[in-house]
Amino acid sequence: MTPMVFHQASFTAIQVGQGLAASALIGTAARLMSGVLLDRGLSCSWPVRAAAILAFLADLVLFQAQGFNGYLAGQLLIGIAAGLYFPAIELAVPLSCTGFNSSRGYALARSADALGVAVGALIGALVTALGLIRAVYLVEAAAVVLMLVVLSLRPLPDGRAALLHPAEEDPADRDAASDGWQWLPPLMPVLAVSIVATGIIALMQSALPLDLVRGGMARAPLSEAWSGALIALQLALLVTLQWPVGNWVARRSLRFGLGMGLGGFVLGCLLLAASALWSGGIALIALAMLPIAFGEAAFLPTAAEAMVEETPLQHRGLAMALFSQCFAISATGAPLMAGFLLDRQGHGLLLWVLMASVCLLMVPLLKTVRPRYTPGLSAIPLEKSNDVSSPRTASLR
Repeated sequence: MTPMVFHQASFTAIQVGQGLAASALIGTAARLMSGVLLDRGLSCSWPVRAAAILAFLADLVLFQAQGFNGYLAGQLLIGIAAGLYFPAIELAVPLSCTGFNSSRGYALARSADALGVAVGALIGALVTALGLIRAVYLVEAAAVVLMLVVLSLRPLPDGRAALLHPAEEDPADRDAASDGWQWLPPLMPVLAVSIVATGIIALMQSALPLDLVRGGMARAPLSEAWSGALIALQLALLVTLQWPVGNWVARRSLRFGLGMGLGGFVLGCLLLAASALWSGGIALIALAMLPIAFGEAAFLPTAAEAMVEETPLQHRGLAMALFSQCFAISATGAPLMAGFLLDRQGHGLLLWVLMASVCLLMVPLLKTVRPRYTPGLSAIPLEKSNDVSSPRTASLR
Protein backbone atom coordinates (compact mmCIF):
# COMPACT_ATOMS: atom_id res chain seq x y z
CA MET A 1 0.00 0.00 0.00
CA THR A 2 2.98 2.35 0.42
CA PRO A 3 3.07 3.39 -3.28
CA MET A 4 -0.60 4.44 -3.11
CA VAL A 5 -0.12 6.23 0.22
CA PHE A 6 2.58 8.45 -1.19
CA HIS A 7 0.92 8.74 -4.60
CA GLN A 8 -1.82 10.55 -2.67
CA ALA A 9 0.92 12.76 -1.21
CA SER A 10 1.79 13.83 -4.80
CA PHE A 11 5.01 11.80 -5.04
CA THR A 12 6.14 10.91 -8.55
CA ALA A 13 6.66 7.30 -9.57
CA ILE A 14 10.41 7.95 -9.60
CA GLN A 15 10.34 9.25 -6.00
CA VAL A 16 8.38 6.21 -4.84
CA GLY A 17 10.84 3.96 -6.68
CA GLN A 18 13.82 5.76 -5.13
CA GLY A 19 12.53 5.10 -1.63
CA LEU A 20 11.95 1.41 -2.37
CA ALA A 21 15.38 1.15 -3.98
CA ALA A 22 17.09 2.80 -1.00
CA SER A 23 15.32 0.35 1.30
CA ALA A 24 16.66 -2.55 -0.75
CA LEU A 25 20.20 -1.19 -0.85
CA ILE A 26 20.60 -0.69 2.87
CA GLY A 27 19.11 -4.11 3.44
CA THR A 28 22.08 -5.64 1.62
CA ALA A 29 24.50 -5.09 4.48
CA ALA A 30 21.91 -6.26 7.01
CA ARG A 31 21.31 -9.47 5.04
CA LEU A 32 24.99 -10.32 4.78
CA MET A 33 25.57 -9.58 8.45
CA SER A 34 22.61 -11.72 9.43
CA GLY A 35 23.79 -14.61 7.23
CA VAL A 36 27.34 -14.53 8.58
CA LEU A 37 26.14 -14.44 12.19
CA LEU A 38 23.76 -17.32 11.55
CA ASP A 39 26.60 -19.42 10.10
CA ARG A 40 28.59 -18.69 13.26
CA GLY A 41 25.82 -20.17 15.38
CA LEU A 42 23.53 -17.26 16.23
CA SER A 43 20.02 -18.48 17.01
CA CYS A 44 17.46 -17.69 14.31
CA SER A 45 15.21 -15.95 16.85
CA TRP A 46 17.50 -12.98 17.51
CA PRO A 47 17.59 -11.42 14.01
CA VAL A 48 13.81 -11.84 13.81
CA ARG A 49 13.34 -10.01 17.13
CA ALA A 50 15.58 -7.14 15.99
CA ALA A 51 13.70 -6.93 12.70
CA ALA A 52 10.36 -6.67 14.50
CA ILE A 53 11.57 -3.73 16.60
CA LEU A 54 12.93 -1.87 13.56
CA ALA A 55 9.74 -2.53 11.58
CA PHE A 56 7.69 -1.07 14.43
CA LEU A 57 9.78 2.11 14.34
CA ALA A 58 9.47 2.28 10.55
CA ASP A 59 5.68 2.09 10.74
CA LEU A 60 5.59 5.01 13.18
CA VAL A 61 7.82 7.10 10.90
CA LEU A 62 5.85 6.34 7.73
CA PHE A 63 2.54 6.98 9.48
CA GLN A 64 3.60 10.58 10.15
CA ALA A 65 5.73 11.24 7.05
CA GLN A 66 4.60 14.09 4.76
CA GLY A 67 7.75 14.84 2.76
CA PHE A 68 10.33 12.78 0.93
CA ASN A 69 12.80 12.77 3.85
CA GLY A 70 10.33 11.14 6.22
CA TYR A 71 9.33 8.63 3.57
CA LEU A 72 12.99 7.81 2.90
CA ALA A 73 13.76 7.37 6.62
CA GLY A 74 10.90 4.94 7.00
CA GLN A 75 11.98 2.96 3.95
CA LEU A 76 15.54 2.72 5.27
CA LEU A 77 14.31 1.28 8.56
CA ILE A 78 12.16 -1.21 6.65
CA GLY A 79 15.18 -2.21 4.58
CA ILE A 80 17.32 -2.98 7.62
CA ALA A 81 14.48 -4.92 9.23
CA ALA A 82 13.92 -6.99 6.10
CA GLY A 83 17.66 -7.66 5.80
CA LEU A 84 17.84 -9.09 9.30
CA TYR A 85 14.57 -10.99 9.07
CA PHE A 86 14.63 -13.00 5.85
CA PRO A 87 17.85 -15.08 6.18
CA ALA A 88 16.89 -16.08 9.71
CA ILE A 89 13.27 -16.98 9.02
CA GLU A 90 14.15 -18.89 5.84
CA LEU A 91 16.82 -20.90 7.64
CA ALA A 92 14.42 -21.62 10.50
CA VAL A 93 11.97 -23.47 8.23
CA PRO A 94 14.01 -26.67 7.62
CA LEU A 95 15.18 -26.56 11.25
CA SER A 96 11.52 -26.69 12.31
CA CYS A 97 10.58 -29.62 10.05
CA THR A 98 10.51 -32.73 12.20
CA GLY A 99 8.58 -35.63 10.74
CA PHE A 100 8.03 -34.18 7.26
CA ASN A 101 10.06 -32.88 4.32
CA SER A 102 11.37 -29.31 4.38
CA SER A 103 9.96 -28.77 0.87
CA ARG A 104 6.48 -29.15 2.33
CA GLY A 105 7.57 -26.97 5.25
CA TYR A 106 8.43 -24.15 2.86
CA ALA A 107 5.06 -24.57 1.14
CA LEU A 108 3.36 -24.28 4.53
CA ALA A 109 5.49 -21.27 5.52
CA ARG A 110 4.67 -19.51 2.25
CA SER A 111 0.98 -20.25 2.88
CA ALA A 112 1.27 -18.48 6.23
CA ASP A 113 3.08 -15.57 4.56
CA ALA A 114 0.39 -15.30 1.91
CA LEU A 115 -2.40 -15.39 4.48
CA GLY A 116 -0.79 -12.61 6.53
CA VAL A 117 -0.14 -10.42 3.50
CA ALA A 118 -3.66 -11.00 2.13
CA VAL A 119 -5.30 -10.09 5.44
CA GLY A 120 -3.15 -6.96 5.60
CA ALA A 121 -4.04 -6.00 2.04
CA LEU A 122 -7.74 -6.55 2.74
CA ILE A 123 -7.52 -4.29 5.77
CA GLY A 124 -5.63 -1.81 3.60
CA ALA A 125 -8.38 -1.83 0.99
CA LEU A 126 -11.00 -1.25 3.70
CA VAL A 127 -9.20 1.67 5.33
CA THR A 128 -8.53 3.15 1.88
CA ALA A 129 -12.24 3.04 1.10
CA LEU A 130 -12.84 4.83 4.42
CA GLY A 131 -10.27 7.51 3.53
CA LEU A 132 -7.84 6.35 6.24
CA ILE A 133 -5.16 4.81 4.06
CA ARG A 134 -2.28 5.61 6.45
CA ALA A 135 -3.89 3.45 9.11
CA VAL A 136 -2.23 0.49 7.37
CA TYR A 137 0.95 1.42 9.23
CA LEU A 138 -0.84 1.10 12.56
CA VAL A 139 -2.01 -2.37 11.53
CA GLU A 140 1.56 -3.33 10.65
CA ALA A 141 2.84 -1.99 13.97
CA ALA A 142 0.31 -4.11 15.85
CA ALA A 143 1.35 -7.17 13.83
CA VAL A 144 5.05 -6.87 14.68
CA VAL A 145 4.23 -6.40 18.37
CA LEU A 146 2.27 -9.65 18.21
CA MET A 147 5.25 -11.31 16.52
CA LEU A 148 7.51 -10.26 19.41
CA VAL A 149 5.04 -11.74 21.89
CA VAL A 150 4.98 -15.07 19.99
CA LEU A 151 8.79 -15.23 19.87
CA SER A 152 9.04 -14.55 23.60
CA LEU A 153 6.66 -17.42 24.30
CA ARG A 154 8.14 -19.87 21.77
CA PRO A 155 11.53 -19.09 20.20
CA LEU A 156 12.40 -20.54 16.81
CA PRO A 157 14.01 -24.03 17.04
CA ASP A 158 17.69 -24.20 16.17
CA GLY A 159 19.91 -27.23 16.67
CA ARG A 160 22.89 -26.19 14.56
CA ALA A 161 25.30 -25.06 17.28
CA ALA A 162 26.68 -28.52 18.09
CA LEU A 163 27.15 -29.29 14.39
CA LEU A 164 28.69 -25.93 13.44
CA HIS A 165 31.14 -26.06 16.38
CA PRO A 166 31.72 -29.75 17.21
CA ALA A 167 34.12 -30.77 19.97
CA GLU A 168 35.91 -33.09 17.55
CA GLU A 169 35.74 -31.92 13.97
CA ASP A 170 34.93 -34.59 11.40
CA PRO A 171 37.45 -34.86 8.52
CA ALA A 172 34.63 -34.51 5.99
CA ASP A 173 33.46 -31.30 7.65
CA ARG A 174 37.02 -30.00 7.63
CA ASP A 175 37.31 -30.72 3.91
CA ALA A 176 34.01 -28.96 3.25
CA ALA A 177 35.14 -25.91 5.20
CA SER A 178 38.37 -25.78 3.19
CA ASP A 179 36.43 -25.63 -0.08
CA GLY A 180 36.16 -21.86 0.30
CA TRP A 181 33.58 -20.47 -2.09
CA GLN A 182 33.19 -23.61 -4.21
CA TRP A 183 29.67 -24.04 -2.81
CA LEU A 184 28.58 -20.77 -4.45
CA PRO A 185 28.74 -21.42 -8.27
CA PRO A 186 26.01 -24.13 -8.23
CA LEU A 187 23.69 -21.57 -6.63
CA MET A 188 24.08 -18.99 -9.40
CA PRO A 189 21.31 -20.30 -11.72
CA VAL A 190 18.79 -20.34 -8.87
CA LEU A 191 19.89 -16.87 -7.76
CA ALA A 192 19.60 -15.48 -11.30
CA VAL A 193 16.11 -16.91 -11.78
CA SER A 194 15.15 -15.67 -8.31
CA ILE A 195 16.15 -12.10 -9.16
CA VAL A 196 13.81 -12.10 -12.14
CA ALA A 197 10.95 -13.82 -10.32
CA THR A 198 11.22 -11.58 -7.27
CA GLY A 199 11.31 -8.63 -9.64
CA ILE A 200 7.82 -9.61 -10.78
CA ILE A 201 6.71 -9.89 -7.15
CA ALA A 202 8.21 -6.48 -6.34
CA LEU A 203 6.39 -4.91 -9.28
CA MET A 204 3.09 -6.29 -7.99
CA GLN A 205 3.57 -4.10 -4.91
CA SER A 206 5.14 -1.04 -6.56
CA ALA A 207 4.48 -0.66 -10.30
CA LEU A 208 1.10 -2.37 -10.57
CA PRO A 209 -0.71 -0.02 -8.14
CA LEU A 210 0.68 2.98 -10.04
CA ASP A 211 -0.21 1.43 -13.40
CA LEU A 212 -3.77 0.87 -12.23
CA VAL A 213 -4.37 4.41 -10.92
CA ARG A 214 -2.81 5.96 -14.04
CA GLY A 215 -4.65 3.85 -16.61
CA GLY A 216 -3.49 2.38 -19.93
CA MET A 217 -3.56 3.43 -23.55
CA ALA A 218 -7.27 2.58 -23.76
CA ARG A 219 -8.00 1.61 -20.15
CA ALA A 220 -9.37 4.29 -17.84
CA PRO A 221 -7.60 5.00 -14.53
CA LEU A 222 -8.90 3.15 -11.48
CA SER A 223 -9.51 4.62 -8.05
CA GLU A 224 -7.19 3.77 -5.15
CA ALA A 225 -9.94 1.64 -3.62
CA TRP A 226 -10.38 -0.42 -6.81
CA SER A 227 -6.62 -0.76 -7.19
CA GLY A 228 -6.30 -2.01 -3.63
CA ALA A 229 -9.15 -4.46 -4.22
CA LEU A 230 -7.41 -5.95 -7.29
CA ILE A 231 -4.16 -6.36 -5.39
CA ALA A 232 -6.10 -7.96 -2.54
CA LEU A 233 -7.64 -10.32 -5.10
CA GLN A 234 -4.19 -11.47 -6.21
CA LEU A 235 -3.17 -12.03 -2.60
CA ALA A 236 -6.40 -13.90 -1.85
CA LEU A 237 -5.72 -16.16 -4.82
CA LEU A 238 -2.20 -16.70 -3.50
CA VAL A 239 -3.59 -17.75 -0.12
CA THR A 240 -5.93 -20.19 -1.85
CA LEU A 241 -3.30 -21.66 -4.18
CA GLN A 242 -0.15 -21.58 -2.05
CA TRP A 243 -0.59 -24.82 -0.12
CA PRO A 244 -2.08 -27.03 -2.88
CA VAL A 245 0.33 -25.73 -5.52
CA GLY A 246 3.32 -25.63 -3.17
CA ASN A 247 2.60 -29.13 -1.89
CA TRP A 248 2.17 -30.35 -5.48
CA VAL A 249 5.50 -29.00 -6.73
CA ALA A 250 7.23 -30.19 -3.53
CA ARG A 251 6.58 -33.76 -4.67
CA ARG A 252 8.24 -33.14 -8.02
CA SER A 253 11.62 -31.82 -9.14
CA LEU A 254 13.13 -28.47 -8.23
CA ARG A 255 13.28 -27.65 -11.94
CA PHE A 256 9.59 -28.38 -12.34
CA GLY A 257 8.57 -26.01 -9.54
CA LEU A 258 10.81 -23.20 -10.79
CA GLY A 259 9.60 -23.74 -14.37
CA MET A 260 5.94 -23.61 -13.34
CA GLY A 261 6.63 -20.37 -11.50
CA LEU A 262 8.23 -18.73 -14.52
CA GLY A 263 5.38 -19.91 -16.75
CA GLY A 264 2.79 -18.33 -14.49
CA PHE A 265 4.68 -15.03 -14.45
CA VAL A 266 4.97 -14.96 -18.25
CA LEU A 267 1.24 -15.47 -18.77
CA GLY A 268 0.30 -12.95 -16.08
CA CYS A 269 2.60 -10.24 -17.46
CA LEU A 270 1.25 -10.71 -20.98
CA LEU A 271 -2.31 -10.29 -19.72
CA LEU A 272 -1.33 -7.12 -17.83
CA ALA A 273 0.28 -5.76 -21.00
CA ALA A 274 -2.82 -6.55 -23.07
CA SER A 275 -5.05 -4.77 -20.53
CA ALA A 276 -3.52 -1.43 -21.52
CA LEU A 277 -4.87 -1.85 -25.06
CA TRP A 278 -8.53 -2.44 -24.18
CA SER A 279 -11.09 -0.13 -22.61
CA GLY A 280 -12.36 -3.09 -20.59
CA GLY A 281 -8.84 -3.99 -19.54
CA ILE A 282 -9.84 -4.33 -15.89
CA ALA A 283 -11.17 -7.80 -16.78
CA LEU A 284 -7.75 -8.83 -18.11
CA ILE A 285 -6.10 -7.42 -15.00
CA ALA A 286 -8.38 -9.49 -12.79
CA LEU A 287 -7.66 -12.55 -14.96
CA ALA A 288 -3.89 -11.92 -14.78
CA MET A 289 -3.99 -12.20 -11.00
CA LEU A 290 -4.60 -15.98 -11.31
CA PRO A 291 -1.42 -17.02 -13.21
CA ILE A 292 0.67 -14.55 -11.21
CA ALA A 293 -0.61 -16.03 -7.95
CA PHE A 294 0.03 -19.53 -9.33
CA GLY A 295 3.57 -18.51 -10.30
CA GLU A 296 4.31 -17.18 -6.83
CA ALA A 297 2.83 -20.27 -5.19
CA ALA A 298 5.03 -22.57 -7.29
CA PHE A 299 8.21 -20.51 -7.29
CA LEU A 300 8.70 -19.19 -3.75
CA PRO A 301 8.82 -22.47 -1.76
CA THR A 302 10.74 -24.26 -4.51
CA ALA A 303 13.44 -21.60 -4.72
CA ALA A 304 13.97 -21.58 -0.95
CA GLU A 305 14.17 -25.38 -0.91
CA ALA A 306 16.66 -25.28 -3.80
CA MET A 307 18.96 -23.02 -1.79
CA VAL A 308 18.90 -25.50 1.13
CA GLU A 309 19.43 -28.58 -1.02
CA GLU A 310 22.33 -27.04 -2.95
CA THR A 311 24.27 -25.72 0.07
CA PRO A 312 26.25 -27.43 2.88
CA LEU A 313 25.06 -26.78 6.44
CA GLN A 314 27.94 -24.46 7.41
CA HIS A 315 27.06 -22.01 4.61
CA ARG A 316 23.28 -22.06 4.67
CA GLY A 317 22.94 -18.83 6.62
CA LEU A 318 24.92 -16.92 4.02
CA ALA A 319 23.12 -18.80 1.23
CA MET A 320 19.79 -17.63 2.61
CA ALA A 321 21.19 -14.12 2.87
CA LEU A 322 22.09 -14.27 -0.83
CA PHE A 323 18.67 -15.67 -1.66
CA SER A 324 16.89 -12.91 0.22
CA GLN A 325 19.29 -10.46 -1.44
CA CYS A 326 17.60 -11.40 -4.72
CA PHE A 327 14.52 -9.63 -3.37
CA ALA A 328 16.68 -6.59 -2.62
CA ILE A 329 18.33 -6.57 -6.03
CA SER A 330 15.03 -6.86 -7.84
CA ALA A 331 13.43 -4.34 -5.48
CA THR A 332 16.28 -1.95 -6.36
CA GLY A 333 16.21 -2.29 -10.13
CA ALA A 334 12.61 -3.19 -10.87
CA PRO A 335 10.90 -0.17 -9.21
CA LEU A 336 13.44 2.25 -10.72
CA MET A 337 12.97 0.78 -14.20
CA ALA A 338 9.21 0.67 -13.74
CA GLY A 339 9.08 4.25 -12.47
CA PHE A 340 11.10 5.44 -15.47
CA LEU A 341 8.88 3.59 -17.97
CA LEU A 342 5.63 4.63 -16.29
CA ASP A 343 6.65 8.30 -16.09
CA ARG A 344 7.91 8.26 -19.69
CA GLN A 345 5.06 6.31 -21.31
CA GLY A 346 2.20 6.90 -18.92
CA HIS A 347 1.19 3.22 -18.99
CA GLY A 348 2.69 -0.22 -18.30
CA LEU A 349 2.49 -1.91 -21.72
CA LEU A 350 6.24 -2.02 -22.40
CA LEU A 351 7.05 -2.83 -18.77
CA TRP A 352 4.95 -6.00 -18.66
CA VAL A 353 6.08 -7.19 -22.12
CA LEU A 354 9.70 -6.72 -21.03
CA MET A 355 9.21 -8.71 -17.82
CA ALA A 356 7.51 -11.57 -19.69
CA SER A 357 10.44 -11.71 -22.13
CA VAL A 358 13.05 -11.80 -19.37
CA CYS A 359 11.21 -14.67 -17.64
CA LEU A 360 11.34 -16.69 -20.87
CA LEU A 361 15.09 -16.08 -21.13
CA MET A 362 15.59 -17.62 -17.68
CA VAL A 363 14.11 -21.02 -18.55
CA PRO A 364 17.37 -22.56 -19.99
CA LEU A 365 19.15 -21.90 -16.67
CA LEU A 366 16.95 -24.49 -14.96
CA LYS A 367 18.87 -27.34 -16.63
CA THR A 368 21.69 -27.10 -14.05
CA VAL A 369 19.48 -27.05 -10.94
CA ARG A 370 19.62 -30.22 -8.78
CA PRO A 371 19.86 -31.15 -5.07
CA ARG A 372 23.41 -31.67 -3.75
CA TYR A 373 22.76 -32.12 0.02
CA THR A 374 19.93 -33.45 2.16
CA PRO A 375 17.90 -30.56 3.60
CA GLY A 376 18.02 -31.57 7.29
CA LEU A 377 20.67 -30.94 9.92
CA SER A 378 22.70 -33.87 8.58
CA ALA A 379 23.21 -32.14 5.20
CA ILE A 380 24.53 -35.35 3.64
CA PRO A 381 26.09 -34.83 0.17
CA LEU A 382 24.16 -36.50 -2.65
CA GLU A 383 25.72 -38.31 -5.57
CA LYS A 384 25.33 -36.67 -8.96
CA SER A 385 23.78 -39.87 -10.32
CA ASN A 386 20.74 -39.19 -8.17
CA ASP A 387 19.84 -36.53 -10.71
CA VAL A 388 18.35 -39.35 -12.76
CA SER A 389 16.94 -41.72 -10.17
CA SER A 390 15.29 -39.38 -7.66
CA PRO A 391 11.89 -37.82 -8.35
CA ARG A 392 13.05 -34.65 -6.55
CA THR A 393 15.94 -34.27 -8.99
CA ALA A 394 14.31 -35.41 -12.21
CA SER A 395 14.30 -33.14 -15.24
CA LEU A 396 11.61 -30.58 -15.90
CA ARG A 397 8.54 -32.47 -17.05
